Amino acid sequence: MNMMTGAVRLKAMALGCVAAVLIGLCAPVLGAAGPGTGARGIGDSYFPLDGNGGVDVTHYDVRVRYSFSSRRLEGRAVLTLVPTVDLARFNLDLLLRATGVSVDGRPARHRRDGKHELVIRPAKRLQAGVPVKVVVRYRGRPGEVSYRGEKSWAATRHEVAAVNQPHVAALWFPANDHPSDKATFEIAVTVPRGKEVISNGHLVRKVKRSRTATWHWRSRDPMATYLAYFVAGDFTIEKGERAGRPWLNAVSQRLGRSQQRVALRQLRRGATVVARLEKDLGPYPFETTGGVVTSLDLGFALENQTRPVYAGLARDEEWLVVHELAHQWFGDSVSLRRWRDIWLNEGAATFMELRSDERTRGIDAEAWLDQEWGSYGPGHPMWRIRIGDPGPSRLFADAVYVRGGMTMQALRNRIGERDFWTLLRTWLAEHRNSTATGRAFEKMAASVSGQDLDSFFDAWLRTPRRPARTADNGLAVSGPATG
Repeated sequence: MNMMTGAVRLKAMALGCVAAVLIGLCAPVLGAAGPGTGARGIGDSYFPLDGNGGVDVTHYDVRVRYSFSSRRLEGRAVLTLVPTVDLARFNLDLLLRATGVSVDGRPARHRRDGKHELVIRPAKRLQAGVPVKVVVRYRGRPGEVSYRGEKSWAATRHEVAAVNQPHVAALWFPANDHPSDKATFEIAVTVPRGKEVISNGHLVRKVKRSRTATWHWRSRDPMATYLAYFVAGDFTIEKGERAGRPWLNAVSQRLGRSQQRVALRQLRRGATVVARLEKDLGPYPFETTGGVVTSLDLGFALENQTRPVYAGLARDEEWLVVHELAHQWFGDSVSLRRWRDIWLNEGAATFMELRSDERTRGIDAEAWLDQEWGSYGPGHPMWRIRIGDPGPSRLFADAVYVRGGMTMQALRNRIGERDFWTLLRTWLAEHRNSTATGRAFEKMAASVSGQDLDSFFDAWLRTPRRPARTADNGLAVSGPATG
């Protein structure tokens, strides 16, 4: 996600509905309720009800029908999941009303547990390690539902976007809704004929009927649930191929004509941006790329896997395209195992904005680091946030982006150019299509460089004050005045 301006600009963007999610205190981590019962949460201290214990979802087949006039969604989702323990009962995350559930073809009892949890009791006890298919039918109006104070659904009578972070999946399909449980996806969306639907991956087919059309998309690479999405409405779609890799871009026709032209030009640069990022980060991790520009006032852009979604794109916002496409490596291919490590996603994407400016505009990232360090005085609120564990209410605080990007450049200074790029490429290769923690990144940095980096990461990630201007902290000893 990006809520910031570009590498040199770095001003806060409005988060809109996402910020409201993050109000409140952390609840304790939820464990299993008892023998044969899956836990109500996967164990993330920031969002205790996110995800579920005892199950590993390997594939989602999500088929929904959406009405623009009533704003109503009806769905049928087939989840292939593997119990990790023997289960007489398990949970899924779903905010809409389930109307029917079956497990391996047999009807299953189900009930709501609060707003967020769908409790399923199969007719037959599930055995650990034996895959099952769970079918859930459901319906509701996602725009009328909130979770943790968040209104994640964006829609008008012409356009809809199932796009948000950290929560949106449970508004339109039952899920093990945590980035630590990635799965492959089939997404089919039925809308009135004449409307377009864009989602992740490849368009498999489009089936037209007298009044409706169904767009069927497929993602073959594992994906975190919050990155799965669809947008639907009146869109101009362009397709092409670069170096054997297909791309697809879409821009809402609800934008003004000038806005549409500018947005399409920016999206067309995406294939070039990907090629540039590959030079530093290694092979692009997915089979297709592109982008979507919606007319909806989301207040943010999001790195939806293979095809990020933007709320408009201006002439001077190539930095934003760089940021979201860098997330295809940091965040999408290598995903969070816990939300507290969000700095690694956002810091790396912000840093790659700077790297892009180095390559294309001759702007020195080290000079940027010194400038930022000097411009935020010792008492500035940004230094009070421990970005290595910012808390659920500060996941998308400015400091996570700015200090995250600064941490990356400071690490580059500290361990040197060769070891720094070796670290990034090794990290991305070893954890491709998987999940990892910030601590694992720190450990790999120490291993690659042969240096003890504990005090470095403590200063940048875990200390609520400005890092001292020292070589150990990756800062030039002589630099601009502190002010």
